[in-house]
Amino acid sequence: MRGLRRSRGLTQEQLAEELGVTPRYLAGIERGERNLTLDSVDALAEQLGVESVSLLTTAP
Repeated sequence: MRGLRRSRGLTQEQLAEELGVTPRYLAGIERGERNLTLDSVDALAEQLGVESVSLLTTAP
């Protein structure tokens, strides 16, 4: 997810603001320390412009 965010030129602060979460919470998501609801995954995917499933699968 960090790579997607960076490729779109967004800082953690910018994306966190768009999602209505704290930058600290977003950092925890990026590190895999937070569990998300499916609604949260959908909102995050929408902001990043990707399909939700791409956030749920690991890259090879």
